[in-house]
Amino acid sequence: MLKIGIECESIEGKNPMWGVGRMIIKLLEEISHRPELEKDFRFVLYFKDSVPDFEFLKAPIFEKKTVPVPLFKNRLFPLYYFDVLPMKLWFEELDLMFWPNYMLPITAFGKSLVMLTEDVFYEAHEGRLPFRYRLAYGIFGWWTAKFATKIMAISETSKKNIGELYDINTKRIAVNYLGVDFKYDRIKNYTGDSPYILYVGQAFPRRHFKETVLAFEKLVPEFPDLKLIAIGPDKYETPIIKSLISKLNSRLNREAIVHKDYVKDEELSDLYAGAKALVYVSDRVGA
Repeated sequence: MLKIGIECESIEGKNPMWGVGRMIIKLLEEISHRPELEKDFRFVLYFKDSVPDFEFLKAPIFEKKTVPVPLFKNRLFPLYYFDVLPMKLWFEELDLMFWPNYMLPITAFGKSLVMLTEDVFYEAHEGRLPFRYRLAYGIFGWWTAKFATKIMAISETSKKNIGELYDINTKRIAVNYLGVDFKYDRIKNYTGDSPYILYVGQAFPRRHFKETVLAFEKLVPEFPDLKLIAIGPDKYETPIIKSLISKLNSRLNREAIVHKDYVKDEELSDLYAGAKALVYVSDRVGA
């Protein structure tokens, strides 16, 4: 039987259904629905402070462990990720450890699978994140590229870009495409008779949410009933979404733009199904 570890801190948060957290949740849900895997695999899930109350985590194929940082509960992710957890793994006798957060700790020995995107490279070299984050991406992105047993990309394009940026033999990179849920059979009416355009994603300069809003305003004279529904948190260095939307709605004298940080999967599916169009503008993306 193969014993596989998965780092799961990203699903402990208040709204884990973005980015890495969403990928891990969907992976674990799928594993929990396949009891036939139990004869060949055992998955050990590592959390920083607590195990979330998800029904799928109760599947017998999972072994859950918390790895808190001594004296610093709910704090110091770097210490947990780069020091405490790797040291614990020295004694765990895993066949493979999956690190989904783009970075392989230097003290993590044994076979490893690490998810990596080209965004990590660009954030380290051209990004506007605080210096400590750019430094971590730079050091541990490079370390991952050189020493991870296997690297996981989420598309063939991403695989090609990662290989070129980090000078990796692409034979070490495996593509694992993002999945799609097929389980919803209804459309909820969100805006009465008003048609709407849908924006889904975290809002920051590379995704051009501000420009999307300004472009939408230019459409309104031609389509006076049109709305823009935006789902995703404000990740600009200085938050802008709330004030930007307030000003535009005031100028248009109606709630033309509706914004939510987060919605449940069922609601998001309804929003996709009912939209007249989707808008997604990005300078680059790992997919």
